[in-house]
This record gives sequence, structure tokens and C-alpha cells, in this order.
Amino acid sequence: MFFQIDNVLITTEILTERFCCDLDACKGECCVEGDAGAPVTLDEVAAIEDSLDVVWDELSASAQAIIDKQGVAYTDEEGDLVTSIVGGKDCVFTCHDNGCCFCALEKAYRAGKARFCKPISCALYPIREVSLSNGLIGLNYHRWNVCQEAVKKGKELDLPIYKFLKEPLVRRFGNEWYEMLEAAAEELSTSRLSFPVG
Repeated sequence: MFFQIDNVLITTEILTERFCCDLDACKGECCVEGDAGAPVTLDEVAAIEDSLDVVWDELSASAQAIIDKQGVAYTDEEGDLVTSIVGGKDCVFTCHDNGCCFCALEKAYRAGKARFCKPISCALYPIREVSLSNGLIGLNYHRWNVCQEAVKKGKELDLPIYKFLKEPLVRRFGNEWYEMLEAAAEELSTSRLSFPVG
């Protein structure tokens, strides 16, 4: 089922399903699995390019070569602008530390060395954003076997997806929108949610 807040159509699973990344278990596999890079906007590409000097030494030689050849992003087979990848799967901004994959962009941001964290599509995962033909934005819960441990941990902590992703949801849609999402979750939990919410 779906409900709507402003111009955003949301699957109820984002309110009802549990999720919490468990890096110790998955080792950051989402950064190195898949057949395309992370979706990015033109503004994000510009921000990433501004951060390149800061993260350059963290990148593998292969990633540096790819960036030198085609830039930080490319248009994939589906026509989407995505981050460049190495070997058909690894994001060029993947770096490794103690057996885990990390995002070099986020690492620099959290160390106070860069102003850009990482693409919002990465930050929102397992929520996938799509542009709908009617002008609405769709938010769906994407299930991936790579994230089985995250589902398990989320259930153990009783942490709904929307709470786990509060920071990126606020970053993407704003505080007021997120407060309406929280209100919708409260209504749903007491079986009083009527569709659509707007």
C-alpha cells in the first residue's frame, strides 16, 4: 500500500519494515555489488568533483584511472546518471579498511575535510527514489540479499526504516516533511491511517 505526503508517494513498508545497517556483518558489500554506480544528480556530480582532491589518495589506482578517463559519473544503459565504477561493479569511491568497504567521500566528510557527504541515493538506501510520470516522487523499499543482516539487526532493535534513515530523509525532504512522515507512522501503528495522506 502507498500513501502521499506533499508530492511524495511512499510505500507503507518504509514505516513498517525494520532495518539497520550492520557493517560488521556485511563489510559494506553494497559499495561493491551491482552492475551500475549510484544514481547522482548534476549538482551532486559538481559537489563530488569539488571533493576529488580531498579523497584522491584514498582511491585505488584503478578508480583513479577510470575517473581520469570518464569522470566521476557516466550515463548507464537505462539512461541514468550514476557514479563511475571499476570492473563493472565497484564504485570508484570505495575504499577499504580492516576488511570493510567504506565510501571515501563520506569518510572525508565525517573527518571534517569535505562539505559533501555522499550521493543522496546512497544515504537513503534501502529506500529507492523514482520520478513518476505524473510529477510525483516515489519512495520504495528495495530488498537485497546483501542486506539480510541489516534486516535482522533492524528487527532486533525494533528500528523502522524511516527512523534508521531520519538524517538522509530530512536532508532530502526537510524537517517539516519528516514530521508529517512520523505522524503518518503513528497513525498507521494505531490503525487509523487513511489513504492518501497529504
